[in-house]
Amino acid sequence: MATSRHSRQSRPSVAARVLGYLESKKNLAGCTCGVAGLGLTVAGVAGTYWPVVVAGLYGAGALIAPPERVPPPPPEPGRQLDAIREQYERLREYVAEVDLPQAVAGPLAALLELYGALLEPGWVADALATDPEAVHALSRAIAQDVPECVHTYDRTRWWTRFTPGGESPERHLERQLTVLYEEAERTTADLRDTEARRQQTHTTYLEGRGESGRGLPRLTAGD
Repeated sequence: MATSRHSRQSRPSVAARVLGYLESKKNLAGCTCGVAGLGLTVAGVAGTYWPVVVAGLYGAGALIAPPERVPPPPPEPGRQLDAIREQYERLREYVAEVDLPQAVAGPLAALLELYGALLEPGWVADALATDPEAVHALSRAIAQDVPECVHTYDRTRWWTRFTPGGESPERHLERQLTVLYEEAERTTADLRDTEARRQQTHTTYLEGRGESGRGLPRLTAGD
């Protein structure tokens, strides 16, 4: 009984299926060909068999229409974090090969340490996986932002050896790392606030349960 009821609820309604077909590519293509059939009827080509011509052209259009594209399912949070961890390890290897002055090596190390703490398997990573925006921001920073910062610094530093002047590449890299670190700190703060709200909600629930329990009569053995 419960299984059949659940299957009926999970199936789309007749109205939803009809609406979905009306909006489909097959129906649109069939309607286009059907309108062409009506045009032939008005021109006198179809004759008395115009209903058959219109229906046949509609069916032909529906058959030749490309199938609907089903969007791929979103990746599971755990697998998505595993992919980011692989990108993180590649980033650490790449950064280790670049000769960086201490003025930027320290901030970069602190940034990578914060990324590593967020990605470390455990309850922190589990909390991160529940926030798609945080996962996207972290993935973008590790796969694109930080590598681009270090790469452009390395190239610009080479040119400044021959054409000195202007703001130093180290200063630009330091500013970029500061922005990225602040972004990572905001992500960390948002996750912390989420856990704090969860704790407050549980406290309110327990306090409310305690208050409601005081109003209930207590039964004794004689009762």
